[in-house]
Amino acid sequence: MIHRLLGALLCAATAPAAAQTAAPQACGERAAVIERLRSGYGEERTGAGLSSSRGIVEVYASQRTGSWTILLTLPDGRSCLVAAGESWQSGPPPGTVAGEPV
Repeated sequence: MIHRLLGALLCAATAPAAAQTAAPQACGERAAVIERLRSGYGEERTGAGLSSSRGIVEVYASQRTGSWTILLTLPDGRSCLVAAGESWQSGPPPGTVAGEPV
């Protein structure tokens, strides 16, 4: 199950001008999107960073369910779904030893 219900919450927004032929992105008001990730999937923010498009890329994941979501939050307060999936794993890659460079 890859966030079927999340799509119902989010409204379709027009894709950026550079990608007019691409499919529309699912976007919504940030607080509502995050509440849906928490209540519906048990996901919490595990990381974030600034994107070159002046937005914030956020990763949400659930250790309990293994689901994960990547959001792009825009300066206008909308959060858009970039990717979502299952089987999230936190920590170093398998086979690494603590203290070794990754």
